[in-house]
Amino acid sequence: MIRKILLYGKKINDMQISYLHTLIDKLRAENIEIFFHKDIFDYVTERFAYSEVFPVLTTTEDLLQNKIDLLLSIGGDGTILHSAVLIKNSGIPILGINLGRLGFLAIVEKGWIAEAVDKLIAQEYTIEKRSLLQLNSDPELFRGENIALNDFTVHKSSSPSVIVVHTYLNDKFLSSYWVDGLIISTPTGSTGYSLSCGGPIVFPGSGTFIITPVAPHNLTMRPIVVPDSSIIRLEIESRSDSILCSLDSRYESISSDYRLTIKKCDYYVNLVVFEGLNFSNNIQNKLNWGTDKRN
Repeated sequence: MIRKILLYGKKINDMQISYLHTLIDKLRAENIEIFFHKDIFDYVTERFAYSEVFPVLTTTEDLLQNKIDLLLSIGGDGTILHSAVLIKNSGIPILGINLGRLGFLAIVEKGWIAEAVDKLIAQEYTIEKRSLLQLNSDPELFRGENIALNDFTVHKSSSPSVIVVHTYLNDKFLSSYWVDGLIISTPTGSTGYSLSCGGPIVFPGSGTFIITPVAPHNLTMRPIVVPDSSIIRLEIESRSDSILCSLDSRYESISSDYRLTIKKCDYYVNLVVFEGLNFSNNIQNKLNWGTDKRN
């Protein structure tokens, strides 16, 4: 039963504040104990005057010590990607409230906030496990926060020259990609950057990684799908000393001296799903599948 909820958000503008107000009032009316992540707390307290003092949490350990039942991610899909790093291997479920645009992960639209809280209280939801990828690098990157729910990418920086990404699966040579960049995506990330570069849409639970080249200079290079039991190793050649690499929306600059290995993480992220808002329904609605504007 859900009695303790953490509100998590990164950037909420003043045009969206009324929806956050609706959410907080609904949770208070249902006697749900509200906790705030530090990133959203100051924004809320500057705009609302509440009689009670809300606890502010910062770390995964804080969430576990306070026995948080659910994280409400307020924003868009990018906010959920950040919240997955905060949750780590705690198993705390995430529900996304979409104040952004497309919203493949943040399934609750702005006008449906009260109904979503009612369904949480009535336990009318299921949990969908989403796999993550883990980056191991030498030297180390991302200060140990080396997981991604969507994807890992390497990309040329300011240099106009392409990079060459020598790619190995389980220490066996796969290909050398002459590209602007290369994306290693989970099934969740298949509807993100990979999709915009021509990658396939892959259902969650498929047990795969998608390797998608960005602007390949070999026209025979196409996205491929490999088992997520694979260990993917990358070696990069570049005329520039600065190459961008990313885990979801977090970026660092590396050189060709870095050795990069991607594998499946040993735990999952739990996403809350309501009936009628599963992955299949979501992509139909977001991508307008099955509709014809002529009719």
